[in-house]
Amino acid sequence: MPRVKLYTYFRSTAAWRVRIALNLKAVDCELVPVHLLRDGGEHRRSEYLVRNPQGLVPTLEDGDLVVGQSLAIIEYLNEKFPEPPLLPRDPAERARVRALSALIACDVHPLNNLRILQYLRGELHCDEDAVNAWYRHWVALGLEGFEKSVSRTSNGRYSIGEAVSMADLFLIPQLFNARRFNCDLGPYPTLLRIDEHLRSWPAFADAAPERQADAV
Repeated sequence: MPRVKLYTYFRSTAAWRVRIALNLKAVDCELVPVHLLRDGGEHRRSEYLVRNPQGLVPTLEDGDLVVGQSLAIIEYLNEKFPEPPLLPRDPAERARVRALSALIACDVHPLNNLRILQYLRGELHCDEDAVNAWYRHWVALGLEGFEKSVSRTSNGRYSIGEAVSMADLFLIPQLFNARRFNCDLGPYPTLLRIDEHLRSWPAFADAAPERQADAV
């Protein structure tokens, strides 16, 4: 039996980040689909809420450990399975990677994930034009900050330094979602070069939504 289980949804960018980390580190993992739309959302069922009281994906199980939040999961995986490292050895570079990861995880994604968009449509009665404008506004602010942070130092292959890092795991899924909502990515040439380079890696490509068993 696999030592690790990941409760995931094929289109969740948060779960996608963790799938990339698992692939990079070649962790033996069972992926357990949790559909966020079917029958009102499987993440709202009592059996899932026991594992993740927030009712969010992803959730990682490793023995007695059950943990949510992609940042925490990836840092845990990086400590337990240290190769290849997803955080640089240099403290300053490590701080930069964490800051870029948090830019996506804390400033962009929470404003644009499925439950927020559902709330805008349902509770606030926003039409699709308003919802899309909301999405694009916050994505543009976040990607602009990311681009400015890396454009002067990135080699166009990775966000930080000469190797893949946790920041890249947060960037690539966010760019995918930006395309889904027809965001203008022209202002972010550095990010697009990084995206082109890393999406060709098997660890990234195999973690993509269309490659998942629960893709519909």
